[in-house]
Amino acid sequence: MKPSAALSATVSVALAATVLLAGGSASARSRHGGGHPDGDLYLYGTKTPYEPQGRPEQYERAPKGYLPVFTENVARHGSRAMTDSEDGDLVLAVLGAAEQRGALTRLGAGLAPQVRTLLGAASAVGYGNLAGRGVREHRETALRMEQRLPELFRTIAAEQEPVVVETSGVARTVASADAFTAGLTEGQPSLAGLVRSPVTDKNLLYFHKQPQNADYQAYLANDPDLAAVLARIEGGPRTGQAARHVAERLFDAGFVASMSVEDRIGFARALHQLYSTAPDLREEAPAVDLGPFLTDRDAQWFAYLDDAEEFYRKGPGFAGRTITYRMAQPLLDDLFAEAEAKAAGSSHDGAVLRFTHAEEIEPLAALMGLPGSTEPAAPDEPYTYRNDEWRGGQVSPMAANIQWDLYAGGRGKGGGKSPAYLVRMLYNEQETAFKPSCKPVAKGSYFYDLDELRRCFGRA
Repeated sequence: MKPSAALSATVSVALAATVLLAGGSASARSRHGGGHPDGDLYLYGTKTPYEPQGRPEQYERAPKGYLPVFTENVARHGSRAMTDSEDGDLVLAVLGAAEQRGALTRLGAGLAPQVRTLLGAASAVGYGNLAGRGVREHRETALRMEQRLPELFRTIAAEQEPVVVETSGVARTVASADAFTAGLTEGQPSLAGLVRSPVTDKNLLYFHKQPQNADYQAYLANDPDLAAVLARIEGGPRTGQAARHVAERLFDAGFVASMSVEDRIGFARALHQLYSTAPDLREEAPAVDLGPFLTDRDAQWFAYLDDAEEFYRKGPGFAGRTITYRMAQPLLDDLFAEAEAKAAGSSHDGAVLRFTHAEEIEPLAALMGLPGSTEPAAPDEPYTYRNDEWRGGQVSPMAANIQWDLYAGGRGKGGGKSPAYLVRMLYNEQETAFKPSCKPVAKGSYFYDLDELRRCFGRA
């Protein structure tokens, strides 16, 4: 986002000093510091830091006679620095112009030092790179995986079964894979020699950028329905009202009046991007608190605008169209192929770990019909928080993950009519049912016959 030409002529970008300022109320620091209560799903969108959603003590026990023999996942990279300084540069430029005119409010005067500190932290990490919080998210997720499946990881160690690691090749996914496998070996040191070096598979884990999905790339760039619905959503009166409210808290009335509507919206959305990123950089910039500079009501609106973009660009999208998620089919096929190979005895792998991006997690969630990703939007009824349950902070927070655990038993343990292999799915570590057309082994169970999953996903 960039200021208009008129505003650009007046802004100053000569704000180079980095000053540490610990501002804001204690409640704001608490809210924006660690974890996220339910409301934060509506504040940060897909930049929401990861929190496991399941409670292991409440997980369903595997049916009698079944033991875990394999696990696999698909995980988004963990919390990271913003990809560039553009939003911060814009915010600092507008603040600089207001400062030159003596137009900053007392609140507004405290924002620039916070932004400089946040940008300094991001630059130190490397724009787009995994932050310390992201390392911790994946390390702790790996430790919990081991704690859930102790028999499996003991078997992997005893049988010398490989742990396969695949990434998109982007630095933050490689670093996420390293953090995850470090967690595994920390919990089970005997796995150290079994963890394979990460391999890059862009077709599987960076598919949104690959030539075979040129139609999807054309949809993002040129689709008139997409452009129209996003313009309609952002162009509603609430956006201008929220942006003006943001500006009025930071600048005096004359300066606010000198900004065009587009300038105010660009500034407010850039500020919200920084606000959303700050929790991901909590370890590198612990004193930064942008909570005081956006009210929850305004933050929720700008998070909704971000969620709308994600919904139409990567999620369920328009009813009757599959362009945003059918490209995830090879990734779903790979989940099945690895489980089937283990069940058939043609694979000796103990685990397959994949590390990717929101651009892959969100389409996969829609393709699979995971919770929150089941309802596309009617062409004449744009996505809102009232008519659809899709939320970026729930569907694809930082370090979001989908895990399949394969259990052996039944016919594989002496015959009978019981299924030979069962699958349990965890979504952000919450036991999760497969789509309704898939029938579990018992009513209300989270365990499914592998053959039944093959049937209901059209693989049988």
